[in-house]
Amino acid sequence: MTTTKRELLEEYEAKAKRLHQVFEEAGPELDLTRVKSLDGDTQAKAQAIRAMNDELAALKRQIEELEELERAKESVKEGLSWLRQPSGGVPHPAGGSGAPAPQKSLGEWVVGAAAFQQYVKARPGGSVVLEFEEFEVKALFDEVSGFPPEVTRTGRLVEFPHRPIQVLDLIPTTTTSQIAVAYMEETTSTNTAAEVVEGGVYPEAAFAFTERSSPVRKVAVYLPVTDEVLEDVARVQDIINNRLTFFLRQRLDNQVLNGDGTPPNLRGILNTSGIQTQAKGTDPTPDAIYKAMTKVRVTGRATPGAVVMHPNDWQEVRLLRTADGVYIWGSPSEAGPERIWGLPVVQTEVIPEGTALVGDFRNFSELAVRRGITVEVGFINDDFVKGRKAIRADIRAAFVVYRPAAFCTVTGI
Repeated sequence: MTTTKRELLEEYEAKAKRLHQVFEEAGPELDLTRVKSLDGDTQAKAQAIRAMNDELAALKRQIEELEELERAKESVKEGLSWLRQPSGGVPHPAGGSGAPAPQKSLGEWVVGAAAFQQYVKARPGGSVVLEFEEFEVKALFDEVSGFPPEVTRTGRLVEFPHRPIQVLDLIPTTTTSQIAVAYMEETTSTNTAAEVVEGGVYPEAAFAFTERSSPVRKVAVYLPVTDEVLEDVARVQDIINNRLTFFLRQRLDNQVLNGDGTPPNLRGILNTSGIQTQAKGTDPTPDAIYKAMTKVRVTGRATPGAVVMHPNDWQEVRLLRTADGVYIWGSPSEAGPERIWGLPVVQTEVIPEGTALVGDFRNFSELAVRRGITVEVGFINDDFVKGRKAIRADIRAAFVVYRPAAFCTVTGI
């Protein structure tokens, strides 16, 4: 029998409430001898708790798969509608094979562009501007200190360790042609629907809307290079395809959480007015996170989709033990689930230690890109007489939190 999304959600909620009851019985000390709703000794109870958490994780994955299918269905419907338009459809490349033309990387577009080739040959003053619409490209290769052509080296470069991009993967990315993302928010909604006798007066409902706006901001970086490096085409491709783009996206990864909104900063989720807060207090961390999830559901009228935590805070959860030393989140010989209450846990140093964030990132946040990556090559000050140039890259985007109450921080972890 096919299981509907509604049935899965109801089953998920019932199992989550049962596991929450177990933690309530165990108390802040996680004394499993006090748990009466589970049978067996403390080790058997700990195994039962892990099994219940695994069931929640499996249910969450099923729900996410159904949501993906729903979005795919809508995408196909939109595509078919577009193809039926007189000007719709995508022409096949010459040759009539029907296969799409091979995609070029950003570096290949740059070095293959006529403007770039002409610029390298002529070596004029000023700069050359190459604009690209696509935002999602591969991470970039660093050549800050210069990299002579390969002779006897292996060709492998060990990159400097940087914090990976993690939060940005939770945020839906769209495009905009405006200098700000403006939208209407329903700030008053009074539902007076009620039963009416024959001939009775209908109750009057009320609505009020307020315009909101999030401005587009620029994130930029540049890299000084010598003429020799610029002429080393393979390495220029590596720079463009890897390091500079990575730096831009890494900064955005920080801004969507911590941006304070003061120009030219974006306003991140943690500095958005109206997000909820749940203090840990004397609760175990899992209990406090569950209470934050409940606030997102009840007050925010949203479905929590992920938990963002500092690695040091997740470590404390992973090492939780019962009063007699049994690990709650699995034996040290196991990897253990990267989930809590069925939600994926995103570990990142971007979020302050001691604070976790629960939220419906997929439905109530958005990164709207005004312009994709722009690459410029030019001179700075007296670089011309020194045989040096600068490669710079930037991106313009706006970040929007559509419903602040769909997010809740957990403090005091």
